[in-house]
Amino acid sequence: MTTRPTLLGYVRADALSCAEELAAATDSLAAFASAEGFTLGTVYTERDTAESAAFHALLEEVKRSDVRAVVVPAMNHLGSVGTPAALRQHLEFHQAQVWAVNSAPELKR
Repeated sequence: MTTRPTLLGYVRADALSCAEELAAATDSLAAFASAEGFTLGTVYTERDTAESAAFHALLEEVKRSDVRAVVVPAMNHLGSVGTPAALRQHLEFHQAQVWAVNSAPELKR
């Protein structure tokens, strides 16, 4: 039996309108991970965008572990502490691919 690689998740609560949307977003990350051959690890949920603690915790896990992929519900979820493109580049600099559940197929592996 082979071990599936781990995929981390990141969700901004302020990008969603209610707790039900947050639960649905997290479920969509799990479905994406499964469909793409990953195990979903920690889903970091940003509740205070001014602090950006969840993003920094995500980045630290990417730096210290062998996890090389991050999924978000949509790229706008990366906009909490900078532009989505800049944050994506920052994660990719640390060797983590970034995918969005609602992205075009070319962003998936």
